[in-house]
Amino acid sequence: MPFIVALTGGIGSGKSSAAAYFANLGIAVVDTDAIAHDLTRPDSPAVREIARRFGDEYLLADGGLDRAKLRQLVFNTPSARTELECLLHPLILQEAERRIRAADTPYVVVVVPLLFERGDAYRKMAQRIVTVDCDPSRQISRTQARSGLTADEVRAIMATQAEREGRLKQSDIVLSNNGAPDELHAQVAALHLRLLKEAACHTAAAVSVCQKPRIVSE
Repeated sequence: MPFIVALTGGIGSGKSSAAAYFANLGIAVVDTDAIAHDLTRPDSPAVREIARRFGDEYLLADGGLDRAKLRQLVFNTPSARTELECLLHPLILQEAERRIRAADTPYVVVVVPLLFERGDAYRKMAQRIVTVDCDPSRQISRTQARSGLTADEVRAIMATQAEREGRLKQSDIVLSNNGAPDELHAQVAALHLRLLKEAACHTAAAVSVCQKPRIVSE
């Protein structure tokens, strides 16, 4: 496995923007949310299994997943959320690992929105945990702007996520996203240089361990 950086942050924190900056710098980005969408494309095996377990009412006319309706179900029904996670998470992890192994960049950024809530496997494989952070008021306004949710609905989602203080304490690196986009971009650029060095050291250490001197018997 290459040097892995797990990237996370609360809803509306700007982790997608940070991930895009890493990608612009030529770094492979593996987004677990994007994988989940790929796995639940219309008439996919995962979607058919979801329909079998929860009912055809969670399908759209084209055979795709009614994501809004399913999101409402799992948000209000913990048992349904657990069942859905047990179905999808192993598939997402398997595909994430495949994409990580296929990456050909000095390090790989793996975007895991719920890293501290349900991302034990990703935390174990990561050499660094990076959290994008901003004030809660900004989380709410940014999420409202892109989703149309009410402030109360955003707060309800935030309440299901890891507490901000705990998330920051468990992170190796925190990127502050309270300012302009260029400020976050500059932080990512600086971090990129640091991660290149750490990844090089990681690779060198792995090589020194793997390439043990051969003992030839006479």
